[in-house]
Parts: sequence; structure tokens; C-alpha cells
Amino acid sequence: MSENSVAPVLYTTLAGEGEDRFEEKRSEFIGHAAHVESEEDAMAFIKSLQKQYADATHNVWAYRISKGTSNELAARYSDDGEPQGSSGLPTLEAIRKKGVFDAVVVTTRYFGGILLGVGGLVRAYSHAATIALEAAKIITYEKYTEFMLETTYSDYQLILQELPKYGVVTDDSEFSDRVTLTLAVKKIHYADMEARLSEITAARCFLMETGERFDYR
Repeated sequence: MSENSVAPVLYTTLAGEGEDRFEEKRSEFIGHAAHVESEEDAMAFIKSLQKQYADATHNVWAYRISKGTSNELAARYSDDGEPQGSSGLPTLEAIRKKGVFDAVVVTTRYFGGILLGVGGLVRAYSHAATIALEAAKIITYEKYTEFMLETTYSDYQLILQELPKYGVVTDDSEFSDRVTLTLAVKKIHYADMEARLSEITAARCFLMETGERFDYR
């Protein structure tokens, strides 16, 4: 990443697993999609479906891995015997078109006896991948700033009224001689929230950034 580039604040992936199917000129296409954390996870998913659908004509697959960075780190595909460029690459491009990371798609085809041609295969595998991704539910996470907040009990009551306005997430809280909160807020709201809390407490509260994460709310 260049010095002047902006770190990504969005991360799009799949909520879980999904499956959908359709028929095209007597061929049955079954699209399967899943969220994965690594290439190893992706290959395990692929192999499980290859075993489950061992009697199928083809099990075309593709995956795109980022490990939560919102930057493509690895992408692979296989035509599994279909004409080169007709199936695996269109599957990967369908994943990219949806902007999805850390996802694997396997499309199982049972040949129905009628040739589709390369163009027909591209359309069919693209469609199978798209409906599988949608069945798995595409979700977008946002970058959150994690921070600790330390304050007095009197100021805590003031702060408590402000936190919901910024969508702050409470991860933990500790009450001793002072109140210590472990919180997270969308990165884009952190500066405004910090300024507001400083204003209402006359800068008496102490905030310390502790990290970042992608979260979905």
C-alpha cells in the first residue's frame, strides 16, 4: 500500500453457505458457495463437493481469498474438463463482480446431452455462481476502531447518552474507582465521537485506540 493510499473501510464476504440450481437445455447446474478463511478451507470445501457429486459430469470451482484485508491475496479456478475459459474463469469473475472476498464457489453440472457452446457455458456458469453467492447471503463489514475509555462515574452518565448516537459497540465494561469501557465504533465516526465526548466532559475522559477490526451491524 502506498504512503498516500487510503486503507479500505469496507469488506464484503458471505454470511455462510448457500446453494441454488437451474436447468439449461437439459443440463442441471447446481451452484454452491461458502465463506472460507483460507485457501486450505476453500480446497476442503471443493473436495467435499467433488466427493458428494462424484457422479457429476463436471465440478467447476473458483475461490478468492483476502483474509479479511479487502485486498485479493489469492485467486484460483478450475474448468474441470469443460472447454478452457468457459467455466472456471467466469465463476471467478462472478465472485469479483459481486465484490466478494474469502469465498469459494463450486458449480456441479450434470450434462443433459445438448451442447451449449462456449458462450452458453460462460453464461450458465456465471449465472450458477451468481445465484449461489446470493443464496449464501452477501454481507458487507465496515472498519471499526477499537478503543478504551476511562472516565468518572458522573461523566459516565453523560457519555452513556452519547454513545448510541454514534453506533458504539460495547465489548466490555469494568466498574471500580473509575469506569473503564472497551468499545468499538465505525472508523468514519471515531474522530467526531472523540471530539463530542471531550466537549461534554471538558476533556476529563481518557480515550485510547487499541486496534481495528471489520464488523457487521
